[in-house]
Amino acid sequence: MKEFHQQSAIVTGAGQGIGYEICRQLAAGGCHVLLNDIDETLTAEASKKINAEFGNCIGLSGDASAPGFINEMVSTAVEKFGKLTIAIANAGITLFGDFFAYPKDDFYKVLHTNLGGSFFLAQAAALQMKEQKSGGSILLMSSVTGHQAHKNLAAYAMTKAALEMLAKNLVCEISEYGININAIAPGATLTERTLSDPDYMSTWSRITPMGRPAYPADVANAVLFLVSEKGRHITGQTLVIDGGWTCMSPSPY
Repeated sequence: MKEFHQQSAIVTGAGQGIGYEICRQLAAGGCHVLLNDIDETLTAEASKKINAEFGNCIGLSGDASAPGFINEMVSTAVEKFGKLTIAIANAGITLFGDFFAYPKDDFYKVLHTNLGGSFFLAQAAALQMKEQKSGGSILLMSSVTGHQAHKNLAAYAMTKAALEMLAKNLVCEISEYGININAIAPGATLTERTLSDPDYMSTWSRITPMGRPAYPADVANAVLFLVSEKGRHITGQTLVIDGGWTCMSPSPY
């Protein structure tokens, strides 16, 4: 019996990188997965690749920060899979900028996506899990920037620290329904986006105590543990996955 047999999940922002690897590993474990990305092409390609390897995946493209679309994801998962047992709010954006000149539009866009999308996915998923009366798991995507200052990321870092507090706060709201909620805080990770910087690998290998940045699988492995039966008694916590970087915090600059 596979670990996630008869489970069903929503993962947002999962067309590539960490989110994609989470979906891939869930599907490999027997979980039915609704894979979301705002990019239609990425959504279609990612779900096609997972289905070719494991099956168990449907793609649904749309804005994971829009409450109406969040409700659509939940209803689609329930319609296709019969229930929703796992929700992973992976979608987020990073907009760098000098604090003294940071644009208001960028500020509210970061808050809307990173906080609004995560909050309302957690809300919609918890409501569905409460109605099902069978519990479930919610996972929020924080960052090491929620723990250590990082130049030109004030707005982004603020949202990531807030997500960790959201995970703590919801313990008193959803635990009685058998729902656990946690966050993970990845550090430097090799994804399609970060690898566009030719110096990324060498820089972060030099300043990460474990000698390299994370691979998406390093992060996905932790996520799967927290949303599995093995992690059922863990809730309100944040797990940092950074090869030791936050212990010493050398700047990439």
